[in-house]
Amino acid sequence: MTDTSYPRPQLRRSNYELLDGVAGFAFDDSDVGLSEGWHVRADVFDREIILPFSPESPASGIADTGFHSVVWYRLKIESKAAVGERVILHFGAVDRIADVWVDGHHVGHHEGGQTAFAFDVTTSLTNGVVIVRAQDDPLDTVAPRGKQDWHEEPHSIWYHRTTGIWRSVWAEVVPELHITELAWTPDVAGANVNLEIALTARPSVTMSVTVVLAGLSRVTVDTDSDRVVIDVPIARLRNGQAIEELLWTPEHPHLIEATVLLSTGDSVDSYFGLRTVSIAHGQLMLNDRPFPLRSVLQQGYWPTSHFTAPSVEHMRSEVELIKRLGFNSIRIHQKVEDPRYLYFCDSLGLTVWAEAAAAYEFSARAIELFTTDWTRIVRAQISHPSIITWVPFNESWGIQHISHVPAQRAYSIALTQLTRAIDPSRPVISNDGWEHTDSDIVTIHDYENSSEVLRDRYGSPESVREVLSTFSGPGRRMGAPGTTLGATPVMLTEFGGVRLGGSQQDWGYSTAATPDELQRRLEELFAVVHASPVLSGFCYTQLADTGQEVNGLCDENRVPKLPEHIIRAIVAG
Repeated sequence: MTDTSYPRPQLRRSNYELLDGVAGFAFDDSDVGLSEGWHVRADVFDREIILPFSPESPASGIADTGFHSVVWYRLKIESKAAVGERVILHFGAVDRIADVWVDGHHVGHHEGGQTAFAFDVTTSLTNGVVIVRAQDDPLDTVAPRGKQDWHEEPHSIWYHRTTGIWRSVWAEVVPELHITELAWTPDVAGANVNLEIALTARPSVTMSVTVVLAGLSRVTVDTDSDRVVIDVPIARLRNGQAIEELLWTPEHPHLIEATVLLSTGDSVDSYFGLRTVSIAHGQLMLNDRPFPLRSVLQQGYWPTSHFTAPSVEHMRSEVELIKRLGFNSIRIHQKVEDPRYLYFCDSLGLTVWAEAAAAYEFSARAIELFTTDWTRIVRAQISHPSIITWVPFNESWGIQHISHVPAQRAYSIALTQLTRAIDPSRPVISNDGWEHTDSDIVTIHDYENSSEVLRDRYGSPESVREVLSTFSGPGRRMGAPGTTLGATPVMLTEFGGVRLGGSQQDWGYSTAATPDELQRRLEELFAVVHASPVLSGFCYTQLADTGQEVNGLCDENRVPKLPEHIIRAIVAG
């Protein structure tokens, strides 16, 4: 893929207008914008903001981290539609509730701060003035918020909030009947790939869909449906000795470029990877081979731009750095990453544990909001070969009393099963860290700073069984009541967290006074994990310092605190 600026790499069109850059901006702390008709006024936009950065971040030019529940934007688009064409306005993400007007006409409403959405603005478009109202209550614990702090100033392991637009905005001109979704599911044993296509509407007449896999296959089918499912054969997979050349692995991240064409004139470019993920003999398996996980926790937070990477180049550089440090996986923590970031994981060969921002309250409304968000997230990311595991819950956030409240256990089980129903091709972790209900992998969070204590806990099958039958390091049950933790893989998916120096205000699970002490501590901790006969993988906390949480292997600008070759040797064992 040559154009990495396009915000949706697995459904690409060549003709688009990127709206990132300077836009009009206004706070609406008294929430009077709707009653005063701000959607048809220019005079209220008294400030400028640089998109796609949130107003809390310095990169936006605003850098106001106070409580602001409502913000407004004024953008301009130049795209025009000819006869038989439509103009679609796309938003990568707006935190958390968005209303959009085009030239004074309300074109749509979206709720969900982690997911992309789009509106057809053709019939409203005259002068190209786009107004966006974003609402995000800074004290709301019902809606998914992840590590966005509910205090005005960040404390402990939480960070500044993200309000409003925080992903790219773009417009594109498409035929009236066009593709809105693609989902690739590889079937290596069956020598094909399954492609599900969603269209804007049911065709009025039978139309044809053509799928071209570069150098491999071409299939054309006729349809009169708005949802098309095609099994695209890949003949080379029938040659058992040629399979390895086509499979996706971190060492050989082979991607297959594809083009999907409609007889209505729409054409999109995409890609996918051929690989399988499974569980067998107490191991995580990639392409039916044991895959010892060497992962690092990634918060996806930047000092100047917060939850939005400073640039696409920064996304690529971070993935390259993680690979150089010896890791073969990342756990994206309490965040949905940019699709372009996932493209670099796909193309450079870094596996991903996919997570999402959690809510903190358990209620019917919280269930509704997060289930809606999570379903959209899984569907949006399902085609990325780098994603090998889904993690709907972390450390019982939003289900804090799961060991005592049956309804919370039912929620954990139900969302895990729903994830499997949407995507049966990947393992699911029901609650990463502890209080598991229905996990395909038993994951443990343990920040014990003594390597001797860790060796006692994870040095033998007997000691690990003791951990699983009792409590985690923080004293939480490993299995929720009624759950038997059987012969699934066991991984230490949060450990370490060693900070280098720092003040009393800085957060770390333990402290090393000098770089030499940090190296020694890392060597001791990783040696225990590598030597364990039971652990089949690990995730170290964390990649980079984040705000006051300064326990990264790198500083906040992704500069390693030790020479890269030393960290790599420690991580790789």
